[in-house]
Amino acid sequence: MLIEAQDGFFLARRSRKDSPHTTAAYRRDLAGVSALVAEVVGRDVGAIGLDEVSAQVLREAFGLFADTHAKSSVARAWSTWNQFFQFCVADGLAAGNPMGAIGRPRPAPLSPKPLRGEETPEQLLAAIAGGARKARAPWPERDLLVLALGLVAGLRAAEMRALRRSSVVGRPGERRLYVHGKANRERSIPIEAPLERVIEAYLASCDGRFPGARFAADSPFLLGSDGAGIGRGALDYLVKACFRGAGMHDRVPVGANLHALRHTFATRLAEDGANAVEIMMLLGHASLNTSQNYIDATGRERRAAAASNRTYRVLAELAGDEEAGQ
Repeated sequence: MLIEAQDGFFLARRSRKDSPHTTAAYRRDLAGVSALVAEVVGRDVGAIGLDEVSAQVLREAFGLFADTHAKSSVARAWSTWNQFFQFCVADGLAAGNPMGAIGRPRPAPLSPKPLRGEETPEQLLAAIAGGARKARAPWPERDLLVLALGLVAGLRAAEMRALRRSSVVGRPGERRLYVHGKANRERSIPIEAPLERVIEAYLASCDGRFPGARFAADSPFLLGSDGAGIGRGALDYLVKACFRGAGMHDRVPVGANLHALRHTFATRLAEDGANAVEIMMLLGHASLNTSQNYIDATGRERRAAAASNRTYRVLAELAGDEEAGQ
């Protein structure tokens, strides 16, 4: 049966240790198209056999799916079903993979979406540090840290939320962020003294806001207004509110929001001389576990690449770095 085969697919993937977000996306894609397969076949999805899911049935189902979904969603669902049928073929549940007969949208070319304006990052940081974002309980220390984690560390939203207190490691002056990224890839991002001071100011503000709280090493690093780990929607709203409060919402590319901070980070590194390998390592697009010797050999270069980000200048001033103006 179709549903039983899908259960087997997820059971087989358990050893891959997919992130909860990835697993949820797979389930949505399979369930969404399965419901349309049931509509095409004319029976409840639980009564449909896997052998009934032919190329013709899938073609009709994906056509219905495409009527109400964006190209990117259709392409992602196609990939999910392709992986599902690859599993079915390998496990002897299906004679072949019908996905080759199903049209797949050609992905649009990826292009960076940094913030518009040469001085926008500096102006944004200064405005937020000065309390430009209005809220019932203003928390400029946290808002500044969130923006800095995007602009000088290049973190994704999910990576920010996954940070723990123990994610900041190393001795003063040599600290780094230990980041759990996409596809369970892990990386270490060097951070400079200005960001260290922003982190220290934020942690001190947490103690002041939640005097009765007991923070452990595995406690969430970024907190919401209730003292718990910040939620996905709350983080997204926070960044949008920062743009609005600073009067810079029109400088954010459509659909980018927090990701525009990450793209600005990468773009500025490239402009200031970092090479492709350094940028890929810092962004987490390549595994850090390929070779420990390689990591050790390039650690100094990656720290120098991160330090070259000129956004650190304004962070140094906002964090009270006495040497910033010298």
